[in-house]
Amino acid sequence: MSTQRKSSRIALWVVQGLLAALFLFAGGFKLATPAAELARMTAPLSAGFIKFIGVCEVLGALGLVLPGLFRIRPGLTPLAAAGLVVIMVGAVIVTAITQSLPAAIFPLLVGVLAAVVAVGRRSPSLRTV
Repeated sequence: MSTQRKSSRIALWVVQGLLAALFLFAGGFKLATPAAELARMTAPLSAGFIKFIGVCEVLGALGLVLPGLFRIRPGLTPLAAAGLVVIMVGAVIVTAITQSLPAAIFPLLVGVLAAVVAVGRRSPSLRTV
């Protein structure tokens, strides 16, 4: 295995781990927070929709790491990353509309990192652990 390919695989694992931790925390917070408080914090969106997003974030986080760790269906990792990209596109739009453009930079960067994982794990040479 070439050094560059090994470095790319390590970098992808680091990004996947960080994204998984971020989405587990964010999704877990949305699921653990009472619906009334969620409705107050996210005024333009319903509490039920925020709970749904939380479930999607937790499942996406698991999909980023579990297929590679267990070496079962590693093709699911780019799909999980692509799903998280879709969530982050929505987060950028909602944040830009309800808060400000500078506040939308963080979800944009997270979405770009998820896109890097989606594209990087589609490559046959980087798909396996």
